Amino acid sequence: MQIIMPLMLILLLVLAIAVTLSKKLLPAVMIFMFYSLVMSAIWLLLESPDLAITEAAVGAGITSVLFFITLKRLNAIGAPRKAAEGLEDEDGLNEDEAEAEALKRGYAIDQRGGDDE
Repeated sequence: MQIIMPLMLILLLVLAIAVTLSKKLLPAVMIFMFYSLVMSAIWLLLESPDLAITEAAVGAGITSVLFFITLKRLNAIGAPRKAAEGLEDEDGLNEDEAEAEALKRGYAIDQRGGDDE
């Protein structure tokens, strides 16, 4: 435990820096979710299971879901298929090339294939 705690705290610091330096929203939310899980593990190591459960449920659970819903509404996730289709028309790219270009531009490709709208 004497070795694990400093490593967990260093990981926590690295995750905090990573989430602030992340330029894209989806990776930032995922890093934040992992930060909450690490914080939950730290609470367990400190023998505080009630705080660990709360941190996991609220920090990694509900807050992350709310962030994902917000990203969906902002079209930060799920919209890339339309962006890729626009690239096909504009730049004359085939489907695979358009999806690769959309990913380069920071979109997350929705693998379901259909439009939800």
